[in-house]
Amino acid sequence: MFHLARGKGFRTRINPPALIVATSIVLAVAIAGLGAVALMQMRRDAIEHASQASSNLALTLERSITRNLQIYELSIHGVTDAVQDPQIMALTPSVRQRLLFDWSMNAEDMGSLLVTDAHGDLVLDSRIWPPRPVNVADRDYFQAHLKSPTAGVFVSQPFQPRMTADNKSIGISRRLSAPDGSFAGIVVGTLRLNYFRKLFDGMILGPRGSLTLVHTDGTIVMRRPYEDASIGRNISSSPSFAPLLKGENGTFLGTAALDGMERLYSFRRVPGFPLIVVVGLSVDDVLAPWRARAWLSAALIAAMDVLVIALSVLLSLQWRRRMDIERHLRLMVDTDGLTGLGSRRALDDAADLEWRRARRHNQSLSLLMVDVDHFKQFNDRYGHLAGDDALASVARCIQQTIRRPGDFAGRYGGEEFAILLPSTEAAGAVAVAETIRAAVQAMQIPNAGSTFGELTISIGAVTDTTDASGGRTFADLRAFLRAADEALYQSKRTGRNRVASADATVTAIMAI
Repeated sequence: MFHLARGKGFRTRINPPALIVATSIVLAVAIAGLGAVALMQMRRDAIEHASQASSNLALTLERSITRNLQIYELSIHGVTDAVQDPQIMALTPSVRQRLLFDWSMNAEDMGSLLVTDAHGDLVLDSRIWPPRPVNVADRDYFQAHLKSPTAGVFVSQPFQPRMTADNKSIGISRRLSAPDGSFAGIVVGTLRLNYFRKLFDGMILGPRGSLTLVHTDGTIVMRRPYEDASIGRNISSSPSFAPLLKGENGTFLGTAALDGMERLYSFRRVPGFPLIVVVGLSVDDVLAPWRARAWLSAALIAAMDVLVIALSVLLSLQWRRRMDIERHLRLMVDTDGLTGLGSRRALDDAADLEWRRARRHNQSLSLLMVDVDHFKQFNDRYGHLAGDDALASVARCIQQTIRRPGDFAGRYGGEEFAILLPSTEAAGAVAVAETIRAAVQAMQIPNAGSTFGELTISIGAVTDTTDASGGRTFADLRAFLRAADEALYQSKRTGRNRVASADATVTAIMAI
């Protein structure tokens, strides 16, 4: 093998096949990242769209309920004013009944309109005259006005009417006051909860959506999906109830107290009444289309990433194969097939490289020129095969001597070799040369054409270094090579099998 130290530029530091794979991985991660960002934006858009839809539905329900309750409240207000008018109360029962309770026909799903005295006994009933013997003093809509003169319009808890087979109802009541301001009874109208149920059933919801009308104290008035057991249930302790009291309207994510399902809630207060309309859209329903698209998108992104990486691996393998072929071809070009040392082309490249490196870093550079003594006679006497073996043996001696990574040995031509020794002074170069010369002679390869009787070599050594004045020994590479040739010829002229140095301060080491 030969040793060659070449400068490593940007190209040699980077492994193109590895760079291709690394780039593809970065690209795949980027594609996955962009896909994830897009999917998350789609998720936010889906929730935002659902939020707008639920808010619009809550507004629609609130306006419908408000309109009907206001009509009903107007009927109650009319009766309240009428029963406090002595002239109306002096009318015959049939006329008074028609006059008082024609108001009540304007409200949908209205139950009975009742007037009580201060003890809770009925004195007027919109359904019949004379009124039924019923006392409502225990009802919350009566107790509220009995205890508070400022109760205003009161909305009761859901209850089952005692006098009819009607479905559950709520009572909407107002206080009657005597001329001295004392409590004189109430006017109460009942509204069937069936009105709210029909209203809710007419709305389009997802399969797991919910609609709720809840009292501000947390009592459920109506809910879809309908369960009789949930009507009248108080959910004020539920975490999802607290946000309903924070404003007139709003939207939030919460978990239902009744079924534990996560929903996107939009709510609106019913103006003038202690009621809140709540629309709940199941998060699973809202995100179901998004999840389907997300799985499809994720599969496509994953397939794209796999394809990108697979193609990059194939390209990397192809590139690596090409690099191996180029490396093999370069090795064939740069290596002498017979000796295994560097070729003349590689030698020229190495000489130019090391020359410039030595000048750049202000270092010494030595060159050994080696020639096999009497090689033509050796070839003529022993044959070309023996000559090839002899050259290979000399090359092995050179290889075994120069072991530093920066040292380079190449075949200069024919039986000549050249050895570059970077960062080596003249004395060191001569020492290396003598080691090689001695190793070749120690092989004791017979050579009858030599005066020494065995195969020997002659070596010329030259060193380019910085002199005392700061200048360099040689002006250029050509002069450096010429000096090495001259040193080699000097060793041959003085008897062969020796080392001659171009440096006058170093005595050539002669063969003993």
